[in-house]
Amino acid sequence: MPDQPDDLTSTHPSGHLRPAPDPTEDLQPDAGGSRSPLSAVFPATVSLPDDVVSYGPDIATEAVFRLLGHLEGKRVLELGCGAGQAAVALAYQGAHVIAVDPSHRRLEQARNACERAEVRVELHQSDLAELAFVRADTIDVALSVYALASVTDLDRVFRQVHRVLRTGCPLVFSLPHPALRVAEGNSYFDRSPLAWDTGDATGQEQPRTISEVFTSLTRANFRVDALLEPEPLDGPRSALWKPAMERAPATLLVRGRKEGI
Repeated sequence: MPDQPDDLTSTHPSGHLRPAPDPTEDLQPDAGGSRSPLSAVFPATVSLPDDVVSYGPDIATEAVFRLLGHLEGKRVLELGCGAGQAAVALAYQGAHVIAVDPSHRRLEQARNACERAEVRVELHQSDLAELAFVRADTIDVALSVYALASVTDLDRVFRQVHRVLRTGCPLVFSLPHPALRVAEGNSYFDRSPLAWDTGDATGQEQPRTISEVFTSLTRANFRVDALLEPEPLDGPRSALWKPAMERAPATLLVRGRKEGI
């Protein structure tokens, strides 16, 4: 059952950088290393700006992609809150944020981030497909950054998100791009789950083809109006950079809009 929401003090500062997480705190030795799939460590273990949503390592942010729209006064549902970076950014922009994560430890990290930033966010511990505590047709924007990669039944999650979104409103999410696995020498069609344990959360990355993601969205009655494969930014590389990212996109970025009722 989901926890009761935690309401945190609210103000709206902007333009701050979140301190880098302590790499020795609650993480296994390889938590940020090459053995962990990107969905295990991004965005939870990376130092990111807290005034804009980041969709993946070494790519542009929402400031460039502009997929979420104007957020002042909007109800935003975040599926998988990591360490709270996106939740803080959304709250800074005036959104009423409801963040859901199955990991108690990551919710604690998000709570600490919100307290430091002095923003109010509703935090719920729940499976990402268990959204019964959210009323139907009450959400203006749904967002997920890499968290859907660990979901076994993507159809079920999309059906639940469709239920809670208002008609015409967007679901924006990022996933590990399957082409990166190919660039690293794996088969595009290899769907073997990649188990991970970072100490503060556990899971399995579920590899999917782009067509499987698209089909799952359309089955849930979403219309895809943006599908992006961002190229890496120039300049210094993050700790999550892999040489294969020069040859293939690391992140798949999708926006779907709810159709029907």
